[in-house]
Amino acid sequence: MLTRPGIQSQPLLFTRQVLLPQLTPSQGVSAPDPENPTKSCKSRGSNLRVHFKNTRETAQAIKGMHIRKATKYLKDVTLKKQCVPFRRYNGGVGRCAQAKQWGWTQGRWPKKSAEFLLHMLKNAESNAELKGLDVDSLVIEHIQVNKAPKMRRRTYRAHGRINPYMSSPCHIEMILTEKEQIVPKPEEEVAQKKKISQKKLKKQKLMARE
Repeated sequence: MLTRPGIQSQPLLFTRQVLLPQLTPSQGVSAPDPENPTKSCKSRGSNLRVHFKNTRETAQAIKGMHIRKATKYLKDVTLKKQCVPFRRYNGGVGRCAQAKQWGWTQGRWPKKSAEFLLHMLKNAESNAELKGLDVDSLVIEHIQVNKAPKMRRRTYRAHGRINPYMSSPCHIEMILTEKEQIVPKPEEEVAQKKKISQKKLKKQKLMARE
């Protein structure tokens, strides 16, 4: 060990840095496989130039809807006849009377997100026809919106400054499934026993003795 005169030697400490693998936004969790693939169809879009937060709220609103009902709802959103309730990403979102039907107070009309989801529903409908499924009985069983890598631009500010001007695209994936028609169970013919009063029972016993 090399030491300088007059300087007390100190042992050198070495730290080991462990690098953990990190998932990028494009490596998000994929959608689960449908329970019955023969009765399901998928539609997927990657790196779509539409806001992630608005699209996520719109997708949650149509989750579980029938395909016809979802199509009508999204068209109403573009015409501002119905609103999309903003439940998670709602910072600074104003209140809206149309959100009352959802049991919420904050809502908006994300037109571009609704148009993108309409295109995806149309694509899913075409995939269902190709597989020979009944389009009129399709239900949105699963829908998922993930963040995509941000796209970078710049904006020029006063005094020579430059600020980032980023966009937030997203990946969308949905699974539509044929809803099984509930067939009513045939009613079993059960012989209903008529209630007999005590007075009538006594009378029947007397008649039997005679």
